[in-house]
Amino acid sequence: MLNNKKIAVDFDGTIVDDAYPGIGKAKIFAFETLKRLQAEGYRLILWTYRHGKTLDEAVEFCKKNGIEFYAVNSSFEGEVFDSENQSRKLDADWFIDDRNIGGFPGWGEIYNIIQERIEFRVEGKEVLPYSKLKKEKKKGLFW
Repeated sequence: MLNNKKIAVDFDGTIVDDAYPGIGKAKIFAFETLKRLQAEGYRLILWTYRHGKTLDEAVEFCKKNGIEFYAVNSSFEGEVFDSENQSRKLDADWFIDDRNIGGFPGWGEIYNIIQERIEFRVEGKEVLPYSKLKKEKKKGLFW
């Protein structure tokens, strides 16, 4: 299945345990999930604070584990960043980061969230997942 969806993935704390500037142990199912998403046609972007030598080490670590990224810290391969004329925000459909609201749920949950198109809402102090198909009907004059 080919698609045009791009997924921006953080490195430290997401693909591997956080050991910056070193490289931590790979998270359980991280590379298996990323390989599966790639096989399904998703374009993966490595989206990390790392730069220079530490970025090269992260890219090489991923390559040794079977993942080559569509782009690294950019929206597409070969993008030349021009701070005068463009935003630093990446063009991606999903962002996977250990610092998401609600924390990092694990790679099994990440895969299910993407496949099932699960969204989230906040109620009180709790972050709750809900399916687009199961949204509650709003009550009110215009809803």
